[in-house]
Amino acid sequence: MTRPRLFVVGVGGFGREVAAIVSALGRGDDLAGFVDDAPSDGDRERARALGLDVVDSVRGLASRREPFEAVIAVGSNASRRTIDGLLAGAPVRFPVLVHPDSTVGSRVSLGPGTVVAPGARLSTNIEAGRHVHLDQNAVVGHDSALHDYSRVNPNGCVSGAVRLGAGALVGASATILQGLTVGADAVVGAGAVVVADVPAGAVVKGVPAR
Repeated sequence: MTRPRLFVVGVGGFGREVAAIVSALGRGDDLAGFVDDAPSDGDRERARALGLDVVDSVRGLASRREPFEAVIAVGSNASRRTIDGLLAGAPVRFPVLVHPDSTVGSRVSLGPGTVVAPGARLSTNIEAGRHVHLDQNAVVGHDSALHDYSRVNPNGCVSGAVRLGAGALVGASATILQGLTVGADAVVGAGAVVVADVPAGAVVKGVPAR
């Protein structure tokens, strides 16, 4: 049975990293190309160097009638939410991509469109919602919940029993201590150490994070 063609939404750096994950999973032949509304000339050239190209816009993708797969490889949490809504009526499946050089423990549930990049380490009893991104070398401890459209940037550490609200962002090399909650759409700056709950929509940075 022929598998549907797979589109990577976003031709920026993370989009091209996602294309590499697809290839590492042995699905390179399924790649139809990138989807991007406003690709730069440089990103187009970088895509072509990979043997791929920008083949459609998001609205063009949403108008397709044949079943297809898509990965929303856009770093902005808000943009992923918007694109997910635009594709809601399309015959699309959002695969989960887990790089073979990552570790996923027992009783880990990954929602549609979740991406686990190389070097990421997920412990046990973890739930991740829709279109969650765990970038390179991110660590997620036991009993944690990462809600829809949240993201952990490279080397971010989410300790055990942490809750990331929908759209929350953990910056590169930031640490969330055990049992804490980072509210919806909150941003934890790069290198920060979070020692108390972070309210929804807040931006915190520093050690300790404030």
